[in-house]
Amino acid sequence: MKVKTGDTVKILTGKDNGKEGTVTKVLRKEGKIVVEGRNIYKRHTKGKEGGIIEFAAPMDASNVKVISSKSK
Repeated sequence: MKVKTGDTVKILTGKDNGKEGTVTKVLRKEGKIVVEGRNIYKRHTKGKEGGIIEFAAPMDASNVKVISSKSK
């Protein structure tokens, strides 16, 4: 995998197609990455502090392209 934490990437597929973001987490064993502010999902929870939690879900690393800061 050629993607590292802190890289700027462009999303090639899915609901965030064409958008850019920064990689916050890399899951090497699963081949997935987490991009800041992209691929947002909601989870409804019960309990004392119940409510709706939004989080950035992992996406497959093959669905992004690393963007060079020089060429943009």
